[in-house]
Amino acid sequence: MKQLMDSMEGRPSDKQRTAVLRMELDYELATLFEAMSESNKAKINSCKKKLEKIRQELLALKAL
Repeated sequence: MKQLMDSMEGRPSDKQRTAVLRMELDYELATLFEAMSESNKAKINSCKKKLEKIRQELLALKAL
């Protein structure tokens, strides 16, 4: 039991991770909007990749 508790100490809870991911999602969406306004295709693609990773992690946490 002690090993389980020790391993859990360093890990953020699912609620904390979900909150962080939602902030990252908001930031990345704002960045995507900016890139679209500038017609910067490289930045748009980069944002889309990051958003997809965030989406996958949120789905894994069942937060979406």
